[in-house]
Amino acid sequence: MPVIVVFGDSNTWGSDPATGARFSRAQRWPTVMQRELGPEFDVIAEGLRGRTTVHDDPIEPFRSGADALPPCLMSHAPVDLVILALGCNDLKKRFSVSAFDIAEGAARLIFLVRAYGEDPDGGAPRILLVAPPPLAKLTGYAEMFEGGTEKSRLIGQRFGEIAGQEGVAFLDAGAVIRCSDLDGIHYEADQHELLGRAAAEAVRGALASAL
Repeated sequence: MPVIVVFGDSNTWGSDPATGARFSRAQRWPTVMQRELGPEFDVIAEGLRGRTTVHDDPIEPFRSGADALPPCLMSHAPVDLVILALGCNDLKKRFSVSAFDIAEGAARLIFLVRAYGEDPDGGAPRILLVAPPPLAKLTGYAEMFEGGTEKSRLIGQRFGEIAGQEGVAFLDAGAVIRCSDLDGIHYEADQHELLGRAAAEAVRGALASAL
């Protein structure tokens, strides 16, 4: 049974843009992906609200993906595939980083998967890098993400470049879904459905390329 770890932020966790609460498990995109892949796959969703690629958040502690990823991988070993679905929170004004630097943060996570992850054969897990979609209409998060909208439109391209350089599978979520205009950063339930289906297809391709 292939084991897939989905390492992400509040959209992997399942934040509802309408209420701020959590979508039911069945509505979240990792669960949709599990359904599409079938029972022969084991999908482990590791989502945390506010998680960044590599940045320590001075306001919300314990959010650095680079710190959390190694113990996560060791805990769930062996892992066949790791899905890295981060980058949105790096757009917060408090971090003052470019789309280029956000992509470099994703590259650091790829390095950590290869350094600390282990597949059933003792090698490194396969990797699927997912670029977040561009920000939509910011409402309550407008000040927190000030200046992030323009940068968010470049992330798909920058993540694609990193995926090509590192030789990992890539999914540009912005080509499949959009963030909700209710808050500008989270996905509505129908978008979770679309992303879960697209991710399942990308997972099949990533695992097939390993054969």
